[in-house]
Amino acid sequence: MNAFSYRDGLLHADDVDLATLAREVGTPFYCYSATALEERYLRLAEITAPSGTGIAFAVKANSNLAVIALLGRLGAGADVVSEGELRRALAAGVPADRILFSGVGKSVGELSFAIEQGIHQINVESETEFDRILELADQARTTVRIALRINPDVSAGGHDKISTGRKTDKFGIEADHAIALYQGASEHAYVEPVGLAMHIGSQIQKVAAFEAAFDRIAEIADDVKALGLSVPRLDLGGGLGVAYHDEEQELPLAHYGELLQSLAKRTGAHLMIEPGRWLVAGAGVLVTEVNAIKQAGERRFAIVDAAMNDLIRPTLYDAHHPVWPVREMADVPRHPTTVAGPVCESGDILAVDAPLPDLSAGDLVTIGHAGAYGAVMASGYNGRLLVPEVMVRGDDFAIVRRRPSHDEAMALDSIPDLETKASAA
Repeated sequence: MNAFSYRDGLLHADDVDLATLAREVGTPFYCYSATALEERYLRLAEITAPSGTGIAFAVKANSNLAVIALLGRLGAGADVVSEGELRRALAAGVPADRILFSGVGKSVGELSFAIEQGIHQINVESETEFDRILELADQARTTVRIALRINPDVSAGGHDKISTGRKTDKFGIEADHAIALYQGASEHAYVEPVGLAMHIGSQIQKVAAFEAAFDRIAEIADDVKALGLSVPRLDLGGGLGVAYHDEEQELPLAHYGELLQSLAKRTGAHLMIEPGRWLVAGAGVLVTEVNAIKQAGERRFAIVDAAMNDLIRPTLYDAHHPVWPVREMADVPRHPTTVAGPVCESGDILAVDAPLPDLSAGDLVTIGHAGAYGAVMASGYNGRLLVPEVMVRGDDFAIVRRRPSHDEAMALDSIPDLETKASAA
């Protein structure tokens, strides 16, 4: 969170204070630092360069066009999991040949669109999907590059809801079956198997899980090669963990880079990784205003104007996000304060017992590490409007997603005349 620091008594994003942004944009809002995004990407690119590993941004972490475009200009590809994300990546200027299509439930329409665009590769998750691709490739009479996503049966060691590499998870294909499909694809006129793929989960902070998974995919690649087939690409997924707590450590990048070099040397394959959270989490914050302070038994609440529909991670995953007041209060006592939103759900909690100074209605607070899985997972629950997203660079800023009006939010709805027709009948 180096892009967010106190100066002149106020928390700044780069060189813009968040109080000024709040007056200009209104609360709540998301704020992203372009400088932080660039620093994160370039740091990871430096670590992966010796192994020749490519980087594709996992769009599901933050699908704002400005974020995708910035990373794309730096050289990142895009890892997408829906037609909507694919269209966003293209609209943001990411070339089709740098886009990978992952995801366990691709529809026929989504696969058709990906084939039409000629993307880098489609990661196949099931035999059903495999058969669909063969049929669509025959219809299009064009080469479709695929990678078979294996399930390595490796536990990532993180939260149960973000682990994806165990044999009981819905993702990937059992190794022997994937090898058989790979061999079948090699005999097809329009389908080109270009490699193997995997993704074992999210928020991984220890390299041991990656080491086990990399060993497993190398073994399976050897089994494929034993059949006389080539495996020119290995797609290793993402999952690089970040530190949400002060006492946490991020994934040790130097060690991770060494693992990539070892795997590249062992297999001779071109490697690809798909980080999402690691690139964007610390580059974004959610700024919100205190509506009320209240005491409920022994618990002190700060009721703010942001809610679980704006940032659902704490409710969904019991996720922790640091909280800071926008106005610096360095030498004052702090008290455990639960930051809660106005949504009519007991689970509408953004932070439990955060150490905060005495706050009053009208004060601004900032929810940190909110650049990943924040705005992208937001909803209009309780008739609430999606919040704006702002990007800051130096002393300048731009609104990169505006707040819709209530009329715009309701524009997709319609009131039918079904009851009138029924009465007339």
